[in-house]
Amino acid sequence: MKFRWDNKYLHWGVTGFCVIAASLLFCFGIFRMHILLRGIRTVIDILMPIIFGAVIAYLLNPIVNFMEKSLIYPFLKARKLEISRKMRRFIRYIVVLLALLIFGLIIYALVMMILPELIKSIVSITNSFPRYIQNCEKWITALLEDRPDLNETIGIMFSRYSQKIEQYLTQDLLPNLRQTVLHVSAGVFGALVFLKNFLIGAIVSVYILADKEGFLGKIKMVLYAVFSTKHANNILDTMRFTHKTFGGFISGKILDSAIIGVLCYIVTSIIGTPYAILVSVVVGITNVIPLFGPYLGAVPCALLVLLVDPLQCLYFIIAILVLQQFDGNILGPKILGDSTGLSSFMVIVAILVGGGLFGIAGMLVGVPICAVIYALIFRAVEHKLAEKNLPTKPEIFRHVDYIDIDTGKVCTLEVPMKEEDS
Repeated sequence: MKFRWDNKYLHWGVTGFCVIAASLLFCFGIFRMHILLRGIRTVIDILMPIIFGAVIAYLLNPIVNFMEKSLIYPFLKARKLEISRKMRRFIRYIVVLLALLIFGLIIYALVMMILPELIKSIVSITNSFPRYIQNCEKWITALLEDRPDLNETIGIMFSRYSQKIEQYLTQDLLPNLRQTVLHVSAGVFGALVFLKNFLIGAIVSVYILADKEGFLGKIKMVLYAVFSTKHANNILDTMRFTHKTFGGFISGKILDSAIIGVLCYIVTSIIGTPYAILVSVVVGITNVIPLFGPYLGAVPCALLVLLVDPLQCLYFIIAILVLQQFDGNILGPKILGDSTGLSSFMVIVAILVGGGLFGIAGMLVGVPICAVIYALIFRAVEHKLAEKNLPTKPEIFRHVDYIDIDTGKVCTLEVPMKEEDS
């Protein structure tokens, strides 16, 4: 008898097997979660070079597109040169290698610019700490000269804790500073596993970028082969929307933070803020985190400047407030636009959840991921409403009392006069 793959009993058997396997996997995940997580980590560790390569390729893709579409191809067309298939492939490899070289030079420049300045700043802070304490004591004394009892109490507490801090800085931190920095550098940049993953990932990114159209074409083939044409079109549209939202937000936020860091260095250099490079790097890096980032960077920097000069601290706070107003109202909207479409409440939720699950990286990617999920949910909601011939605009539902079952007419609540006028 000829075996038929469309036999209904075979379908039932496969469905039953999948249900049982999923149930067993679920139970195993509930009662043996640590083993499951260990297995997931093992798989992730094995695939880490591929993940590195995909991330590097994703970050370098805008540079590759810009160099090809805005520089090389217009130049060749202006010279009326014929661009063959082999020429395109050669240009692609050259552009990818140049983008990878630029990426490596940027990382090297940042490390060599930040690390020595960080060591220099920490050493300077440690050596000048007694003078900073004296400045703070003078400032507190002048501030509380009308309250001698409170001034004396604060002075005793200040002296007690400042001695402990000074002892820690001079006897514990400073002698082991260089060794600590070497250990941190070795752990972050010199670890063999990290270097292996990064180097292999860089090689993988070259192959991904060199034939990115081919990879995307094969993915589309699989989608249209597995799913119906309608569902495949929806999946591709979702992937394009995800790329636009996620990529636009990440690249725009990095560019925005780099500009803010440079502007901060220019402003702090003009007003004479101590440790201008260190402060500007901290402000620029933390500005990548939406909403909370400016405050996470500005508060410790302000405390550091306060130890040196309280007046400079005031100038620094004013400068940061001006920069953040410029970033929030002018620069950020120009670069990012409305790339997320999230309300302030949803941004806070995304940052808190992302930070709680994945730390600093989660605070950065939590907003675009939440934006994608939010948009997909409301796309599905709008689709269901359209199928029922109901309104799809959120503004209409603000004042809905009920919808007539027979006619489908929207009956609204009585809106206050002030709200109607607005």
